[in-house]
Amino acid sequence: MFESIRKHSKFVMILLFLLIIPSFVVVGVNQNYFTESSHAVARVDGHDITQQDWDNAHRAESDRLRAQNPQMDVKLLDSPEARYATLEKLVRDRVLAAAAQKMHLTTTDAELVRTLQDIPAIAALKKPDGSLDAEAYKALVGSQGMTPEGFEANLRKELALNQVLGSVTATGFTTDAQLKQAMDALYQRREIQLARFDATAYASKVQASEADLKAYYDAHTSQFKQAEEASVEYVQLDLAAVAAGITLSEDDLRTYYKENAQRLAGPEERRASHILINAPKDAPAAEREKAKAKADALLAQVRKDPKSFADVAKKESQDPGSAANGGDLGYFGHGAMVKPFEEAVFKMKEGEVSDVIESDFGYHIIELTGIKAPKVPSFEELRPKLEADLKQQQAQRKFAEIAETFSNAVYEQSDSLQPVADKLKLSIHKAEHVTRQVAPGAQGPLANARFLEALFSTDSLENKRNTDAVELAPNSLVAGRVVQYSAARTLPMNEVGDKLKQLYTEKKAAELAAEDGKAKLEQWKAKPEAAQLSAALEVGRDQAKDLPREVLDAAMRASTKSLPAWEGVDLGSAGYAVIKINRIAERPAAEAQVREQQKSQFTQWASMAEVMAYYELLKKEFKVQIKVPRP
Repeated sequence: MFESIRKHSKFVMILLFLLIIPSFVVVGVNQNYFTESSHAVARVDGHDITQQDWDNAHRAESDRLRAQNPQMDVKLLDSPEARYATLEKLVRDRVLAAAAQKMHLTTTDAELVRTLQDIPAIAALKKPDGSLDAEAYKALVGSQGMTPEGFEANLRKELALNQVLGSVTATGFTTDAQLKQAMDALYQRREIQLARFDATAYASKVQASEADLKAYYDAHTSQFKQAEEASVEYVQLDLAAVAAGITLSEDDLRTYYKENAQRLAGPEERRASHILINAPKDAPAAEREKAKAKADALLAQVRKDPKSFADVAKKESQDPGSAANGGDLGYFGHGAMVKPFEEAVFKMKEGEVSDVIESDFGYHIIELTGIKAPKVPSFEELRPKLEADLKQQQAQRKFAEIAETFSNAVYEQSDSLQPVADKLKLSIHKAEHVTRQVAPGAQGPLANARFLEALFSTDSLENKRNTDAVELAPNSLVAGRVVQYSAARTLPMNEVGDKLKQLYTEKKAAELAAEDGKAKLEQWKAKPEAAQLSAALEVGRDQAKDLPREVLDAAMRASTKSLPAWEGVDLGSAGYAVIKINRIAERPAAEAQVREQQKSQFTQWASMAEVMAYYELLKKEFKVQIKVPRP
């Protein structure tokens, strides 16, 4: 039958076409086929933003963020909050595009060129004559999947959109009066006195009956929930584990010694003197030619009498750091000098004088005055270092091969980690009370969210199978299994006796402290002379004096229309505090530099507030509707 259909496929296709199309005409096309991903999630200026637009924008935004930060947890990008942020950005771009079109905002060729030149990656593509390397530019934007024309069109659009809000930002300013009013309020100092009613001082007064504890337990069962946890075991494969299984031969070590002894001994250093004629690379050509001619003349003078090098350097060198010492620069290694200078020095023989060497600073005449070659240690002295280096190199080459064996073994023999541990000589690590979330202070694999996610997967919990190999970092894999699992549960009252009594006592002690504090507050308001307060403190938002945040906030927010003022502060489980505000202290005068910084920061805040207000106005003008609820 199927052979017959294959032979007459064209006929079958025509028949199906004739049967299906009329059914669409009679019944109609289900709109869900085409609109499921295209329903509107927002509307700007009469134009819909569809679900598909949103999905595509979020995918692009996620790809961009992952490219910038490869270690980012992908779950953060898939959260409802992250997706909603993408929708808001999409709406903002549509609003700005509508505003730019209405205002006829465009980007001129000059603005585009200026912006391109300010991009470091593009500025680096300039040729010596100042022109742009067109092929390198094409390759650069091509690496982002774009053509130069497409890249420039996007940049033009972005610059036009920036003009919409940029015009508001550019007009922001702050007067000295505004700054003083804001800073005085922010950095105001107040003299206060304090009385603390610490809950711990009232704990001994709390009497807990069985009925009291039962009532507390029933009302606060959430405090006695035990999170799900598991006892686990795991094996880790990393370079150290691979290196531990490598045995080096004596021949390998000696060969490695011969090839690397000089490098392991340390870098060679050289001592040189120089005569410098200044000519910065951006100096006019005529000036550089004049400097070069002078350097050539001095070189000829030194070549005639090499012993005069130091004297010539003292008289003629324009390097203030070395001229007084006859041009002596002391000993230095690779990387200490500019490249042309270094290349010349490390090619010279001791006592030799170089030709004129050009660098970004000008023209140099160099005399090599010393070579300090480090002593090469013996094979036995270097043996520990040789073994460590060679094992590390071999482990890196061997890791990929063993990693595949590791991944296959934990999958194929999924009921135990012992086979892979025996095969690759790995240790099996055990851990108790492991939770689904990374615990504070966790280290190693148990500090990795992806590994914990694998351990607490359905297959791992229900079937006690090995997890797949999880990459912790480059050249580091781990696999684990759950040995025992306890689901989240509310602990019964008979298992939480000590904790229950402690929590009840803390709550009641805090209540007693608050009652006492409130009573004292009313008494002291009526009779201030009876108040038992601390010595006066001068505090401010920038000078907390180790006060609890609640106390400082209350002290700074209290009305000062009538002084002294009194405030009571409930500190929760810590107790209660009574504050007496005596006076407003003079704010210390800020230094000129600090005032300028404050003014700049305040102007930035004010400009941002204006930008946000203007954007909200644009949203109303272009009738923005976001049809998805904020998470």
